[in-house]
Amino acid sequence: MDASFWDGKRPAGVGNSINPDEYSSVLSVVNALLRENGARPAFTGIGHTLSYHDIDVLSRQFAAYLQNNTNLKPGDRIAIQMPNLLQYPVVVYGALRAGLVIVNTNPLYTAREMRHQFKDCGAKALVFLENFGHLVQEVVAETEIQYLFVTCLADMLPTPRRQIVNFLVKHVKKMVPRYSLPEAVPLHRALKSISAARYRPVPEARLSDPVVLQYTGGTTGVAKGAVLTNRNLIANMLQSKEMLSQLDEHQQRIIRVGEEVLVAPLPLYHIYAFTVHLLCMPFMGNHSILIANPRDTNTFIKMIKPWRFTAFIGLNTLFASLLSHPRFKECDFSGLKLTLSGGTALQEKTAQRWYQATGCTISEAYGLTECSPAVCMNPAGNLSQQGTAGLPVPSTELKTVNDEGEETAIGEPGELCVRGPQVMPGYWQRDRASAEVFDADGWLRTGDVACIQEDGFVRIVDRIKDMILVSGFNVYPNEIEDVVCTHPKVANCAAIGIPDDSTGEAVKLFVVRSDDSLTAEELLGWCRDYLTAYKVPGDCEFRTELPMTPVGKVLRKNLRQSAVEPS
Repeated sequence: MDASFWDGKRPAGVGNSINPDEYSSVLSVVNALLRENGARPAFTGIGHTLSYHDIDVLSRQFAAYLQNNTNLKPGDRIAIQMPNLLQYPVVVYGALRAGLVIVNTNPLYTAREMRHQFKDCGAKALVFLENFGHLVQEVVAETEIQYLFVTCLADMLPTPRRQIVNFLVKHVKKMVPRYSLPEAVPLHRALKSISAARYRPVPEARLSDPVVLQYTGGTTGVAKGAVLTNRNLIANMLQSKEMLSQLDEHQQRIIRVGEEVLVAPLPLYHIYAFTVHLLCMPFMGNHSILIANPRDTNTFIKMIKPWRFTAFIGLNTLFASLLSHPRFKECDFSGLKLTLSGGTALQEKTAQRWYQATGCTISEAYGLTECSPAVCMNPAGNLSQQGTAGLPVPSTELKTVNDEGEETAIGEPGELCVRGPQVMPGYWQRDRASAEVFDADGWLRTGDVACIQEDGFVRIVDRIKDMILVSGFNVYPNEIEDVVCTHPKVANCAAIGIPDDSTGEAVKLFVVRSDDSLTAEELLGWCRDYLTAYKVPGDCEFRTELPMTPVGKVLRKNLRQSAVEPS
């Protein structure tokens, strides 16, 4: 469907197109935002705030160290493996200033996953948190990594607090397993050893040059590196900024330059948070509160209580966890005007509870790693449509297709396809995998089933690979989970398909109870009241928790595996 279909459907203040060639490179954007925002607060972590000027100096120091103490050249890959710490923007901007390509790495990766990613991308340098040093020691000899930088949790904090916190983490809480990597250079020492004045600007990159290799499982198979270029990331930054330029009832922009305080609990190694907190919001001079461990809800709330935050970026499981904590209501929600949800489906019950607690509507968004990542975003406030992914970001074409690749009609479900300047050129050194996700006209097949409504809003139905086929009928787990989670005694749930002799597949339900009195009979009766017969689960299994990714997505594939394997 042509992008013009959405002209006039976006809210006031939001344009229909952007110019992805407006800036020459991501580095030129980074240089500008650090230079122009100066004394404004940029990032807060573990109770300490760094200004844009602070980040400017520290990142130039890191870039200078890379240039003067290593043989790394522009285009070489540097892996970054740490949670949301102040070191993250320093290292990312410093690496970009040295012309390196960023490879974001999940800190919770196993040695096997680390080995695969580091070898696949050909990383020559790695910056890691000391807590993961034992795993780095296990794999580094099998990779091309030549330079190691190790950082401690509190390295960006002032002395003596830095020393106290790092001592407690290592020697009192015993959070750092033993390892031996004498060649690893302490990041704190590297920064202290060199002046920012020794940094030499690198030659201008091309818009088509890669900036980030972002690893993803994609629709199938082993983790692959999505190649995100300068043009991809600049386009998505401008597209997101345009969507956030929505006007309120006073004809003022919802998100304003230099005035916003954002809560940042989603990991910066994930492309959603990376784009929002390291590109889009810094470009607008805004301030992010970094949450290193969002699963520690007590500390999370302690970190955000002092702030009158204005925006909150999260996802369903995170919102539900916060809402269940008795002290969350003590936070100051008086300035909150935007809550964005992405990464996984937002459940209606969670959205309702969030609005009741905070007075702010959750605006659901949709994206993919392969799209840098934003594809669709809901407007803020009462223009948001619960249960949809919102409207496509400017300069984006969408269509839905059937199994034969033919475009389906408005309102008819089909596989969602995307075309736009934010879409990657392909996967790193995987031509076959790239060819499998693009058609001859350059449309990216997302693997998601969606409906495009007459009003332009897009409703994501489910993943194609998660769809359950019951007696020839398509059953989507998201629909079942939405119904089950409205039961007052359910905390979380997941639905999968399992083999069945009579129907081909049957629905099996996994449930985490909020009230132990809930029985399978009661819950299945609830399902029969709200679902067509063939969608009603045939089996219900209670668990204390569900397997999840670090971002908070339920791992349905793990549940399918446990359901079909003999115990």
